[in-house]
Amino acid sequence: MTDVVDAGISAGTEGKLIRALDWKGAFWVAAGVPPLVLFSIGGIAGTTGKLAFVVWIISMIMGFLQSFTYAEIAGMFGNKSGGASVYGATAWLRYSKFIAPLSVWCNWFAWSPVLSLGCAIAAGYILNAFFPIPAADSQAALDWIAAHAASITADSPRVAEYITAHAGTAPDDAIKALLSTDAVAALTPAVRNWSLASFSIPFLATANINATFFIGGILMLIIFAIQHRGISETASVQKWLAIIVLVPLLLIGIYPILSGQIVAANVTGLLPPTAAYSDADGTWSNGGWTLFLGGLYIAAWSTYGFETAVCYTRELKNPKTDTFKAIFYSGLACCLFFFLVPFAFQGVLGHAGMLAPGIVDGTGVAEALGGLIGAGRIITQLLVVLMIMALFLAIMTAMAGSSRTLYQGAKDGWLPKYLDHVNENGAPTRAMWTDFGFNLFLLAIASDVGGYFFVLAVSNVGYIIFNFLNLNSGWIHRMDSGHIERPWKAPSWLIGLNTVLAFVNALFLGAGAKVWGYANALWVGFAFAAVILPVFAYRHYVRDGGKFPAGAMDDLGLTGQDLGTKKAGVLPYVALAGGLAIVLIANWIFQLPA
Repeated sequence: MTDVVDAGISAGTEGKLIRALDWKGAFWVAAGVPPLVLFSIGGIAGTTGKLAFVVWIISMIMGFLQSFTYAEIAGMFGNKSGGASVYGATAWLRYSKFIAPLSVWCNWFAWSPVLSLGCAIAAGYILNAFFPIPAADSQAALDWIAAHAASITADSPRVAEYITAHAGTAPDDAIKALLSTDAVAALTPAVRNWSLASFSIPFLATANINATFFIGGILMLIIFAIQHRGISETASVQKWLAIIVLVPLLLIGIYPILSGQIVAANVTGLLPPTAAYSDADGTWSNGGWTLFLGGLYIAAWSTYGFETAVCYTRELKNPKTDTFKAIFYSGLACCLFFFLVPFAFQGVLGHAGMLAPGIVDGTGVAEALGGLIGAGRIITQLLVVLMIMALFLAIMTAMAGSSRTLYQGAKDGWLPKYLDHVNENGAPTRAMWTDFGFNLFLLAIASDVGGYFFVLAVSNVGYIIFNFLNLNSGWIHRMDSGHIERPWKAPSWLIGLNTVLAFVNALFLGAGAKVWGYANALWVGFAFAAVILPVFAYRHYVRDGGKFPAGAMDDLGLTGQDLGTKKAGVLPYVALAGGLAIVLIANWIFQLPA
């Protein structure tokens, strides 16, 4: 195995990824995964109630166990980049050429939206900092109300409409409520309501080209500029961002526990809510189980994400030893954060507190963090800056990993050829530009809370499909490629357990995708996953004449177009049929509370 590759671009050829990382560098690049807990902490609390912190713990344990399968198969491919989806996809090639690109594509469209979702939240923080919406009880609002008190009288039609909508409200109380609403609307900076264009995308969501869109786009360009300098520079920036972000976040997670602020009633009596975003306890009915499974479904998008630590195998100086270390220590770090932070949030705030709009949409998490430690105004403002940096950390991780997935997919003949390019710094710039363009579209959708969770729910369809295929690839590789050296080999019982978890994930997908406000999220996700099939068919059969690029399967000891013997027989097809059956049956059986 070559330990050093040419970093330059020779005449007529493109550059190569550079072996510039040790396992610590890969760990720092993956350090953007722990802050993902803040992306959906409010949404999961809303759908699962008091069970939220349990959902995070269960999901993180599953993610940690599953990572051992990924660690084994990653070690088999010291010359490939792109992560577990690439390494697992090769196991399926013997059984269907179309399943391999499906796995890679599903992993990419699950990871890539971190850019748009993170930038949408960061833009919200920036807008709140420079153009805040005044609180109804702020002095400015109270002064406005006093100055306009005569603008609404008891016989005003608006008062009558308000009382009709809020039966039992006294006229004076209706006037106060209306004046308060008018004050907030009048004092809200115009940029918060400004929109260049807004339009509906059939069968998807509503897009909005507003201030959030433009600020988010600028943030993505800044991150692009950093990563343009190569993986070594990216890891260096990530290291310092991670230290600045994760140390305070860890202390904030620990402090409420040590200081005795956890309220026992907030983390006991574990029942699902009566309905999504209800603060009333429900029962373990069909609807309750559906909400619980929906929480496990969306949590997987965050808790499983540290598998991105093995995206950089081709850029590790010593992949034989560094691959396992990178994913193992990344997993331990994630366990710490995904256990502590949700427990501390819920233990202090309670279920009702977790339903605050600012926590649900992510823009009020910094203030909530400040509340956990009793911080004053200055510290809370510093936490706002910390949150923006945390989002940058997550976005950097997502762009680094997802762009390399596109690059390697193109290199192996699964995705469009133009993605098979790196610049003089070893950065896959065409894949990065593709990420950027795709996420500009998503950013337009994610500019409101409804669109935010739609993007999250649909992208996670792809992530669960990828995990299902990849967990099964562990035992397929054992059967078909048992002779290939594995620098680290998982215990056989763990490969078996993770195969079972693949089908558990299929259950989460079938039952949980509908929980997030879009009954068609599962079907939209399936449709988006299927987009890759004609794309691959064109690349493979038209562009490449039905042949894979030279060297695509060298790591498996296969030469030419020989895909090897199907030693697993019909078992991979049985696994596919079983997984699809579980998804469809679960989608039919589990229904949201009435």
